[in-house]
Amino acid sequence: MKFYISADIEGITGVTSWDETDIDKPAYAIAQKQMTAEVAAACQGALQAGASEILVKDAHSTGRNILAGDIPHEARLIRSWSGHPFGMVEELDETFQALALIGYHSRAGSGASPLAHTMSGAITYAKINDRFASEFLFAAYTAALVKVPLVFVSGDQGLCTEINQFHPHIHTLAVKSGIGESTNSLHPAVAVEQIRAEVTRALSGDLSRCLIPLPEHFRLELRYRQHARAYVASFYPGAKQLDDHTILFESDSYFEILRYMLFAS
Repeated sequence: MKFYISADIEGITGVTSWDETDIDKPAYAIAQKQMTAEVAAACQGALQAGASEILVKDAHSTGRNILAGDIPHEARLIRSWSGHPFGMVEELDETFQALALIGYHSRAGSGASPLAHTMSGAITYAKINDRFASEFLFAAYTAALVKVPLVFVSGDQGLCTEINQFHPHIHTLAVKSGIGESTNSLHPAVAVEQIRAEVTRALSGDLSRCLIPLPEHFRLELRYRQHARAYVASFYPGAKQLDDHTILFESDSYFEILRYMLFAS
């Protein structure tokens, strides 16, 4: 079995402040260590379920967060960014049997996490076909594009609730919940133990149940904090400015949606 893991940091247990997500801040080291531990646990769970190859994408900020020496030897690690439109799941393709997302978080506009956002802080919300879009949703449709089942996601409770409503066969684990600027989190060791067990469980079932149908048409709406950013994004071929802060881009091709996001977010 060939298994892909994409990892972010805002949905890691205990991570509450933007300072904890910033490589240049002292508080970051603890979050980095826990992110690495949760990714390592996902790798171990996959190996227990029979995975023979594991590819990990470090998908937070610089892409240089995971401590490579602390994940299993069987895993390969993508650090930094190639610039490919697949972004947080770059190099995912039809050769993989399953995908997991570790440390993902609630979407921009959600009150379920103090760190809620979608892609960059420039966007106050993103919608795909009138569904508010999280980074999970962008990754989920990318998995659908290459026909890889998305089997497991860990992160905050708000995101897990969104996923359960979107596709009930995807296994989820809420390692924390958010209220205002606070979080209520599992103990770091408990989160690690549960991720390891839940990844094994997710990979031991019928993976085909986790395949996501790809819509025939995509209507992407982005609302920007700053009107000037919307103005610039409106110059992409096919983009339409709906108002001073909002841009619409439509396509039958999801790859074109991802290409636009590479330019616009």
